Amino acid sequence: MTKIRHKIAVISGKGGVGKSLVTVNLAMALAIKGRNGRVGVLDADLHGPCVPKMLGLKGERLQSGPPGIFPALGPLNMKVVSMAFLLPSDDAPVIWRGPLKMGAIRQFLSEISWGNLDYLLIDLPPGTGDESLSVLQLIPEMEGVIIVTIPSEVSQDVVKKAVSFARKMGVPILGIVENMSGMVCPHCGETIDVFSKGGGERVAKEMSVEFLGSIPLDPRISADSDEGTPFVVSHPDSTASKAFMRIVEQIEEKVK
Repeated sequence: MTKIRHKIAVISGKGGVGKSLVTVNLAMALAIKGRNGRVGVLDADLHGPCVPKMLGLKGERLQSGPPGIFPALGPLNMKVVSMAFLLPSDDAPVIWRGPLKMGAIRQFLSEISWGNLDYLLIDLPPGTGDESLSVLQLIPEMEGVIIVTIPSEVSQDVVKKAVSFARKMGVPILGIVENMSGMVCPHCGETIDVFSKGGGERVAKEMSVEFLGSIPLDPRISADSDEGTPFVVSHPDSTASKAFMRIVEQIEEKVK
């Protein structure tokens, strides 16, 4: 961990908000901005790892040797570690209690040969359970957390728990990202607020947390993720990709 300059955890209070998608595309945006080979992603969602599929690494396996275990290499030489690389098949479940999960997280942090990185983004599972606790406790020099939400009122209520969790753990909050924030109709150009509007910005203001930006809905994002192609790479001129790039610029400014 000492060879990694900036370690950032991506969390959410609930599932289904696109946290892994945001993690992957933020990491790719950082790699595009001149950090080829100096960005890593740790998929710490042990029970539902999906980062490898989104990066076109499905079926990859981790290799070991001196000085440790080597991450898989994704697009732009991104270094990736996930429980998915250790499972015998795609449908094999991880049926573990807390101590085993904590041990796996510790190994991912201490025995992986990450090398010299500018950024390591850690995709945590929803909620405030074992994996999130382990990561935040084992990395005392954590740069901060990014909290992902969607505009719905239900998500707003739960994201407050994520904010309180980070504060109780003594970890800085870099800001809130609102995913699935409206969809532009491809026929008339009108914006459709599928999951209400402005919830992320409201909860950020209420909790005195910076609002980093909104990512609009785009059907191509889901299609690209299924195909293993990060959206910011396949559609760099889209509204969503530009939103990812603006968020990354704010993150870079915050960690200087």
